Amino acid sequence: MRILDRYILKSIITIFISCIFLFLFLYVVIDILSHLEDILKHKIHYAVLAQYYLWYLPIMFVQISPFACLLSTLYTFSRLNHSNEIIAMRASGLSIFYITKTALVFGAVVSLFVFLVNGRLMPQAMNITQRIKSQMEEGVQKKADKRHEVISNLSMYGLKNRLFFVSKFYTENNNLEGITILEHDENQNLTKKIVARKGIYEDGLWKFYNSITYNFDLNSQIVNEPVYMAEEIMTIPEGPRGFLAQRQKPESMTIAQLDTYIWKLSKSGATNVIRNLKIDLYQKFTSPFTSLIIIMLGIPFSLMMHKRATGLSSIGISIMVGFLYYIADAIFIAIGRGGAVPPIVAASLSHAIALTLSLIMINNLP
Repeated sequence: MRILDRYILKSIITIFISCIFLFLFLYVVIDILSHLEDILKHKIHYAVLAQYYLWYLPIMFVQISPFACLLSTLYTFSRLNHSNEIIAMRASGLSIFYITKTALVFGAVVSLFVFLVNGRLMPQAMNITQRIKSQMEEGVQKKADKRHEVISNLSMYGLKNRLFFVSKFYTENNNLEGITILEHDENQNLTKKIVARKGIYEDGLWKFYNSITYNFDLNSQIVNEPVYMAEEIMTIPEGPRGFLAQRQKPESMTIAQLDTYIWKLSKSGATNVIRNLKIDLYQKFTSPFTSLIIIMLGIPFSLMMHKRATGLSSIGISIMVGFLYYIADAIFIAIGRGGAVPPIVAASLSHAIALTLSLIMINNLP
């Protein structure tokens, strides 16, 4: 590695690590102080808190690493620009790409690391932290709130190789609305599909209303006529607690698990849910590259001016651009969930626009 590359990389890594530790420290302190009353009231042991925040570190790292990358890049190149070192590099014949390639490689490494953490460690961390948090939040008021919870788009795996999808689950009275049950054989071939308008749990049994049962052969073709019943007692071993305990959340699943889950759910006809899950799946591939793209967005602003006032202005503008980047991503995701654009476009469009914009601005630098 050349001396210039080591010089730039050392500055970027130093600021990046400092930002990561600072952000993590502030988050933990603020979160503890905001929940201090509950911690003291329920006498939560320090070992439980330590375990909770230890497992929360991967989640926080994924969230704050793009901002740490942005700030480390801005500080490094703004300082070089202010001290006229960029001018000296350019005068010696070095291109913008050559000067900034170390930052780009660093962003690519961080993005790859975030991808690995997001795909492998994040689901486990989400499950563990959620379980610990539930144990810590056993106050009377929280229990009352939980009893009146209304869960939308509930889905879970059940016994007998069943896949459940429920539009709404009213935890107060254990009522279900918009029920779809898919039964599969040992080879994951669809054998039966049950659709019901409503379900009520009484005396340890599920009673479905306006249900239609479809039977399928090995070629996924309907066998015989669908069976309609205005009221039917269902032999489902899972009760309301089982539904709550086993519900699936995209953020708590790995890429492989989510992909398999979408494949199994694809035969249910739940178009909206499948579309949302596909967006969540594609986001697991696109969001880790935010660190690299946001570095590319910060580079042109940090190299535009060399005066201190304008340098600070460019830093402010680039940070604003970073927030706009996140806002644009949220907008495109919302549009995708509404069905206006395909899931893969919704998950990647903001990144493609930001990447194109950064390349154009870098190319236009003097």
